[in-house]
Amino acid sequence: MKLIKAYIRHRMVEKVYLALKDAGFCCMTFVECEGTGKYSDHEKEHISDKYPFADAYRVIKLEILIEAKNVNIVVDLIRQSGRTGYSGDGLIIVSPVDNVYKVRTDEEGFLNI
Repeated sequence: MKLIKAYIRHRMVEKVYLALKDAGFCCMTFVECEGTGKYSDHEKEHISDKYPFADAYRVIKLEILIEAKNVNIVVDLIRQSGRTGYSGDGLIIVSPVDNVYKVRTDEEGFLNI
């Protein structure tokens, strides 16, 4: 199992979601957050009110748990659908997952999540 975390522009979320959904990947989480980086956002989408000391930009973190055999497919879908061509398009991180536990039923292992 792998956990993919992708940090993408907030205006690209719908496009990324639909690409993943259309390819059969149904279950994911989106978290709105703010981050900083070495890039310069060409649109100055959002300067943080919460953190005035930092040039923080609004980003969306997408998390999706998948079987290892699907990593390249999911990464390519996120890249293609989330790309604007400008610096700051985001990052994709792939991490191993040792186990998954379902809270309600106490099941464990890769479940049909």
